[in-house]
Amino acid sequence: MPTAGRCPGAVLGTVRSTPQGKADPWRTAGPQMRYLVKQLKGTKAVAELLGMSQRQVERYVADQAKKPRPHLATRLQREVKKRWQPQIRAKAREKAASTGGIVIDTRARMGYTAPIGSTDQDRIRHLTVALPPRYAARLFDAQETGASDVELQEITAEALKEVYFQDGGRRAGSLEEVQFTDIEHLEFDL
Repeated sequence: MPTAGRCPGAVLGTVRSTPQGKADPWRTAGPQMRYLVKQLKGTKAVAELLGMSQRQVERYVADQAKKPRPHLATRLQREVKKRWQPQIRAKAREKAASTGGIVIDTRARMGYTAPIGSTDQDRIRHLTVALPPRYAARLFDAQETGASDVELQEITAEALKEVYFQDGGRRAGSLEEVQFTDIEHLEFDL
């Protein structure tokens, strides 16, 4: 599904990562309750958060109670995800910015500024490119400091210039600037 007009800032907030080899803690009520008890440091705080008795929380922790009512299951899942996802995203971003880099998949209008005689006509291109960790770090840092979507687009364009158009310095050395506009689709993956 095209995401017309979506910019890097909008998408960077939704970078997804699933921890390798780890089960989601929100699959069943027992692990969910144990996770919340660990996060909130006690069954009393969890009971107050979920609006239930402390004893019932203890039953879920001990796997004596297994199936919560639908409204409790929804609240429980929401509270666990609220606490779990920021941790996973932070670890994934740290890894991408230090060692792994990120993969960008985009369909957008791209052109470049180059010396006279080259084919610099902008056109719609669909690219899937691995960006090195330094660009992942710049994108995440810019997003955290409140950079505008235009600034994030400029960083992405600079990364595409180096990685795709110049192939890490092996070609198009005289390329000056890459325009990255009319974004139809843009996804970042770790």
